[in-house]
Amino acid sequence: MTNHDTGHEAGNELATQAPGALPDKFADPGHPEHHDRLGDNDPKANKKAERQVVVLFAVSVLATLGFLVAYFTLPPGETPESMLRSNLALGLGLALSLLGIGLAAVHWAKALMNDHEKSEERHVQRSSDENRAGAVAALKDGAEDSAIGRRGVLQGAMISALALFPLAIVVPIVGNVGGDWNVSKFRHTMWKKGTKLATDPTGRPIKAADVTIGSVFHVIPEGLEEAEHPLDEKAKAVVLLVRLDPADLNEAEDRKGWSYDGIVAYSKICTHVGCPVALYEQQTHHLLCPCHQSTFDVANGARVVFGPAKRPLPQLPITIDDEGYLIAQSDFNEPVGPSYWERLK
Repeated sequence: MTNHDTGHEAGNELATQAPGALPDKFADPGHPEHHDRLGDNDPKANKKAERQVVVLFAVSVLATLGFLVAYFTLPPGETPESMLRSNLALGLGLALSLLGIGLAAVHWAKALMNDHEKSEERHVQRSSDENRAGAVAALKDGAEDSAIGRRGVLQGAMISALALFPLAIVVPIVGNVGGDWNVSKFRHTMWKKGTKLATDPTGRPIKAADVTIGSVFHVIPEGLEEAEHPLDEKAKAVVLLVRLDPADLNEAEDRKGWSYDGIVAYSKICTHVGCPVALYEQQTHHLLCPCHQSTFDVANGARVVFGPAKRPLPQLPITIDDEGYLIAQSDFNEPVGPSYWERLK
């Protein structure tokens, strides 16, 4: 009796049962009818599929080599353009290397290996010794079915791709061995006593008289462009400057001299994961990080009022010079940004 006939009889049986009654079991419909692939009957098509798999492995090999070339010839540099160029080349190389291996494995399985559906009954978790021996035999049959032993070019392409790809991971790791792991540099920024606060990105010094209540300035240290690594220094030293009505400003006793006539300056780097905090709400005096919605109260020492951040934004003590320009009294009161392994708080 065919599966179709069995299913038909089961259907008749269900039709004769009382409404709402459940059958004791359903008939096994069996596997769907198998259809041969083109390569199963045509040796030329089979060989073509093999060549396609080889080409995909070759793409992976070339992409891995391209990644290594890009790693050594296109360093990130100090400019956004050089960083974009380096990251794009490395990313494309790594993506194509993995994609080539993945597509080759899938195409190999679908076009060259046996595609007959198989099933087995469920059994207890611990198989019998006989079943275990059968599993080992099945693995051997699978290896034989893949015909890797008879496909020398395909075997070489696969081994080359799999052998070269780890270099895309190992080389950058080895290249960073002996690099700069001095995390103490995060404790300090360019800010020091007397450094003028300047607008970002123009670098124009800011006078206290130019800062009106409710206004916000994105600030960098004056002379930032003259630093040895200006982008690195800017990443640590960026500041958000806000002026509040002095009556709304609640300062701790040890910070009462850190602001000037309601003007306060806080690190722009979120203490959660380092995103730029830049969305200021004048009525509530709340400062929002757009990445994960950490919210800081500027009127109360930039303490956290919502979100995943655990620490207030570090404050930059400020005052004015003889000409009325805003200047720093010192560096930030604590290291900026997220926690790191040598940070005490």
